[in-house]
Amino acid sequence: MSNEILFFASFLLFIAAMLAIDLGVFNKKDHVVSLKEAGIMSAVWVLFALGFFVILRYYGDRLHDINDFARLAEVTKSHMHQIKLDASDFAGSLQIYKHNLSVEFITGYVVEYALSVDNIFVMVLIFSSFGVPPQYYHRVLVWGILGAIVMRFIFIFLGAALIARFDWILYVFGVFLIYTGINMFINRNKEEEIDPKEHKVVKFASRYFSVYPDFVGHNFTHKENGKKYITPLLLVLLVIEFTDLIFAVDSIPAIFAVTKDPYIVFFSNIFAILGLRSMFFLLVGIIDKFHYLKVGLAFLLVFIGGKMLVHHWLESVGFSTAHSLYIIVGILAVSVIASLLFPKKDEVTA
Repeated sequence: MSNEILFFASFLLFIAAMLAIDLGVFNKKDHVVSLKEAGIMSAVWVLFALGFFVILRYYGDRLHDINDFARLAEVTKSHMHQIKLDASDFAGSLQIYKHNLSVEFITGYVVEYALSVDNIFVMVLIFSSFGVPPQYYHRVLVWGILGAIVMRFIFIFLGAALIARFDWILYVFGVFLIYTGINMFINRNKEEEIDPKEHKVVKFASRYFSVYPDFVGHNFTHKENGKKYITPLLLVLLVIEFTDLIFAVDSIPAIFAVTKDPYIVFFSNIFAILGLRSMFFLLVGIIDKFHYLKVGLAFLLVFIGGKMLVHHWLESVGFSTAHSLYIIVGILAVSVIASLLFPKKDEVTA
């Protein structure tokens, strides 16, 4: 069995164990997640991501079975890493590779974590529109994460296969991200609304399943008088899964601007998704205060899209993954600071 399969299988087992512990041990009873609990959860997942960064920094070569310079050169070329290798210095080249791999992971993680904030805006809207009791938020989000992991796996490795076969698709991704960023900026102040009865997912599910009119605890299905129903909570879960699918169309191309290694893309995506749940509970009550964040995310998408369009030129001038990380963090920091320094007028008057 190759190291890639072992690495990947170990990662999935770790994630499955953490989710099982979270759902079965720490959350046996439905409850409203407190700010303190959300803060601890967020810190734990960030520390796990940082721990994985350290693993890649010192043992990243084991992911792709790199034992000699020929294998190192092969992996570097196939995954389009923006590094220069020295055939006469395998040890030094290997250190450069591991450093770059770890920076690609943490940069991709920051990008995905940032883009997931936009997902939180929509999640808050979904829960409020469907009238979901706050004590059931956690259950819906945990099961939503399981579905998101499966969808991201398919999207990422399909995207990697397309890039390996058609390198021109990077330019398509770039144009799409720039368009998405511009569109996000134009519609940044637009009030979004969700009509539960008119949502496409609700209409589709209602066509094939009987929907119970009320929530039945945290149950996704309900049986009454011999007839089986799906509950409104399951409809909410389906809507959230559909929403994540839409967001994945933006986020997956974005991270391919950072790294072309499908494993690193997947790892950074999953850590960001896992952190999204705890970040939701941290920001659910104050998300509107970060009103410039969408502007920052719009600029972020335009930057990443532009980087994909001119990636050959950037490589020739020595623009590295670390430079991308600095710019991305800078954009996000400015948008957050600006939101705090210049609050909305209604917040000031209040």
